[in-house]
Amino acid sequence: MSTTHTPRTVLVTGTSSGIGLAASVAAARAGWQVIATMRDTGKAGPLRAAAAEAGVEDLIAVKRLDVIDAASVATCLEEVLAEYGRLDAVVNNAGAGHVGTIEQGTVEDVRATMEVNFFGVVEVTRAAMPHLRASRGRVITVTSVGGIIGQPFNEAYCAAKFAVEGFMESLAPVAATVGVDVTVVEPGAVASEFVNSVGVDVPAMLAAAGPYAPALQTYVEHVMKMFGTAQTPDEAARPIIDALTADRPALRVQTSDWAREFVGTKLSDLDGSAVGNLTGDWLS
Repeated sequence: MSTTHTPRTVLVTGTSSGIGLAASVAAARAGWQVIATMRDTGKAGPLRAAAAEAGVEDLIAVKRLDVIDAASVATCLEEVLAEYGRLDAVVNNAGAGHVGTIEQGTVEDVRATMEVNFFGVVEVTRAAMPHLRASRGRVITVTSVGGIIGQPFNEAYCAAKFAVEGFMESLAPVAATVGVDVTVVEPGAVASEFVNSVGVDVPAMLAAAGPYAPALQTYVEHVMKMFGTAQTPDEAARPIIDALTADRPALRVQTSDWAREFVGTKLSDLDGSAVGNLTGDWLS
């Protein structure tokens, strides 16, 4: 098919709520053809409603994509190329939280968290790279401030986000040699369905925490305060659109002043004491 008049096309994962939904609508408003993907397209109602309200429903196509299923990823990309003839950017946003400490969890819990948050990103990126090379496109990945600073009771989640940061930081110079830009976007607390999707029954978790209960109680109280002043998904999505449209996007972008200050603690903390003091205070 001819691509002369085809808008730039971006595929976004995890778009049923939160940052993914907001980024999809914002990208469409910026003139991009958006392929908004999610594991269960039956949950597309809020996205479709937001797109209609913004007047961009014609620029958003909803497709099924399960980031941990290679066949699903391949099928989705085949459909995108068949229908639009090009892929100019990928926004890796799909993810899942996990709260707990390793003594009271299982290795399978950690593997499942890594599968969604790390290997899902790897699979989508790997499959998209040939098409992004052709368009001299972009890989934009939503990580977390938890990909820079490990946080209490988030061992598996932060490990996965650390892995994503290392993967993308290593890929960036290699991808640049073939014309593909790589950016990681690091949000702090965002008021979204992601918090609910962690699926934690706080009273039950505290009751089962045993010797960790006092620290966990204090941590939960800290997190609830943090999310009381969280960014909106729209605010957190703005740097994603900036990375899509900038002439030379940065490798690492934070979504708020708080996030910049927070990750700055780690990036200037050569012996680890500043981070240790910071997160230790969350538990005492």
